[in-house]
Amino acid sequence: MSSDLDLMAPLREALLAADFTYDRVAEAIGEDAHRALGRNETRPALRRTTSGSALDTLVRLFLLQTTVPREDADAALPGLVDRLCATGLLEQSISEVAARTDCRPYAVDDRDLWIVSDLTPGLDGAPVAVGPDHVLGISSASTSLAQLTIREPVGSALDLGTGCGVQALHLAGHAGRVVATDVNARALWMTRLNAALNEVEVDVRDGSFFEPVAGERFDLVATNPPFVISPATGERLVYRDSGLPGDRVVEHIVRTGPDHLTDGGWLQVLANWAIVDGTPWDERLASWLRPDCDALVVQRETLDPASYVELWLKDSGHHGGRDYAERYDTWLSWLEQAGIEGVGFGWINVRLGGTGRHDLQEWPYDVEQPIAPAIRDWGTAAGDLAGLTDADLLGLHLRAREDVQQETVGRPGAEDPEAIVLRQQRGFRRARTADTVEAALVGACDGDLSVGQLLGALGSLLERDADDLAATYVPVVRDLLAEGFLEA
Repeated sequence: MSSDLDLMAPLREALLAADFTYDRVAEAIGEDAHRALGRNETRPALRRTTSGSALDTLVRLFLLQTTVPREDADAALPGLVDRLCATGLLEQSISEVAARTDCRPYAVDDRDLWIVSDLTPGLDGAPVAVGPDHVLGISSASTSLAQLTIREPVGSALDLGTGCGVQALHLAGHAGRVVATDVNARALWMTRLNAALNEVEVDVRDGSFFEPVAGERFDLVATNPPFVISPATGERLVYRDSGLPGDRVVEHIVRTGPDHLTDGGWLQVLANWAIVDGTPWDERLASWLRPDCDALVVQRETLDPASYVELWLKDSGHHGGRDYAERYDTWLSWLEQAGIEGVGFGWINVRLGGTGRHDLQEWPYDVEQPIAPAIRDWGTAAGDLAGLTDADLLGLHLRAREDVQQETVGRPGAEDPEAIVLRQQRGFRRARTADTVEAALVGACDGDLSVGQLLGALGSLLERDADDLAATYVPVVRDLLAEGFLEA
């Protein structure tokens, strides 16, 4: 292992010398080829990387997974080809070199990183089934978790189920100490390679769930667990299958994770959950949440059973295979027998401490990315609102958030609008229908007058009793603060 890690420093030097970075690769292959590669199609990029330069060679070798002449590989990776072959990152014949692993440029803020993982399956539509210990590289799920994770400086952070270690690399940018765990020995090996390749310190540990960190607490835990809801028949793909039935793995993490948080610490989970016949999804997930924690759970998407099975059979490279129909039928039958009528996908954010405020909402709409600042702001608002009485709210001097806009809906020329919509342009980009009093109140919130004074003025203008108006709209003000339309 030490010899493998020792190889990472000269590999880093070679990648930098070739300018093998995310921005430079995107520029070199062009926008069309870059988008095609995102769809797992290599032909446009192959046409743009024929010069034999070190950059073109590395793109073809690692990203396009095609062979390159030995002399081109030696030029791009001087003195490293034989050593990389011995390590298992490359393989060679007499005249050609091919990649056995991916080494992909990645950008985080102003940092150029590289991620070693197993080769991307299914390039150019080729049906390739992945092995049980396959280590997934950068994916839509890992990107989603990275955008979800709060990036404030913390003393300690845990990447639970690290895979190739991409979340650990993110965490290393703002955490004083990073621990990464996994049960897949190959994933642990690659995480150590990636930490060394990117010159960061990560404490990599072998073990299931929280066992490797028993008795320890962290300011932040980020996890993309093996959440796929499957019958667990046949081979287990460690990166996505936990071996536990249904969504038990997610439930276990949500229930026990707070035991490993410092006071005020966050647990952030990207997850699937079962939508069981006869039980609302939010009611079911609410039973997992602890009263000593604040929690924001957002259901971003739901899939019917057939769509869910198709998604993950394609993910594992079984689509079009000889046993595809049998696997499909087995999985679908299991979901039906379990009473699972759909599968939800989304975010579970839990903060130890607070007032036990639990918000579970369905929000399939477009949001601003990264969404992490909006999650942090929700946590701040939850704490700020916790101890405020109605009298306290009436005394606040509030401002409408700068990005909030008002839209009116109605027929052209109509004296009054049919509807008024307040819409955020940032964060969750929430929208809510408002009546004329609510809209006028938000419009008047510029910090000069208190909520009580504004409601009193509106009461006089509308000839309504001030006490009745306050009783009606103080709860509305509380909601507007909680949802980020107003701020103190």
